[in-house]
Amino acid sequence: MEKEAADYSLLMAIFYGYNSGMEVSTAVARNRLTELIRVVESGERVIVTRHGKPVAEIGPPPPKRRKVRLGGWEGRIKFKPGWDAPIDPDRFLEGDL
Repeated sequence: MEKEAADYSLLMAIFYGYNSGMEVSTAVARNRLTELIRVVESGERVIVTRHGKPVAEIGPPPPKRRKVRLGGWEGRIKFKPGWDAPIDPDRFLEGDL
């Protein structure tokens, strides 16, 4: 009976989708990995459980990161004169800066 319920929930996820992700046991995940990958490709998340407790999550890869552009803030940041002057440790500890 439990296997039939797992099969039914997997079929529902494949054809109709889930809003909050679906849970499958490790045995179902092992036997139906190809189908689970299709579910993930459609944007769903799959929680893999062992004895009813979540042990893994299968989801789509993170979005592509944008390329780092060096020097993007050049000329936009202005420092006040003396910002790099040495600090007297005693005045700093007293809070007199």
